Amino acid sequence: MSESNAFSEKAIYEVFIEAPIEKVWGELVKTDEVLPFFFGSVCKTTGELKVGVPMAMETTNGKYRSVVGKVLEFDPPNRYSHTFKFTGHDDPPCVVTYDLTAVEGGTKFSLVTTNVPAGTKTESGMAQGGKFIIETFKQVVEQGRPSFGTRLMLSLMGLAQPLTPKKCRSENWTFEQIEKL
Repeated sequence: MSESNAFSEKAIYEVFIEAPIEKVWGELVKTDEVLPFFFGSVCKTTGELKVGVPMAMETTNGKYRSVVGKVLEFDPPNRYSHTFKFTGHDDPPCVVTYDLTAVEGGTKFSLVTTNVPAGTKTESGMAQGGKFIIETFKQVVEQGRPSFGTRLMLSLMGLAQPLTPKKCRSENWTFEQIEKL
């Protein structure tokens, strides 16, 4: 983190999704199945998503966890917020909030990042990932799957999984450890 302990400005990524808010919400909060819009990760928790519960985004085989955090807000079908820490970086957690608003013809979907330490690898990763997440999420909700290019990229990422740093292994990020963040 930078010497001043500064945070980057709040980042907002928005997209209109041609689907009812309930469908959009249902896709966003799925657990125990592959989520292409979250880089092919599976969301795992100690039960169901609710305030205070630890969560982790892990590989399909459960061997690695790329992101961990705790649920801060859970207000179906309008808002889901959680802390967010990349397991591969030593940066402190930030906050990610998903806001859904029913509008004529569909849903306005917003991904908002706050308290991201400025000048960190987390800041860089969040800036690169935000646009991918909302665009891929829109494709999944509206078309049932991501684009061919995204599917190809996710396949290549899966092949690179053995190169994942050891510090990202799931046994290093148990739910008991995540709760202490």
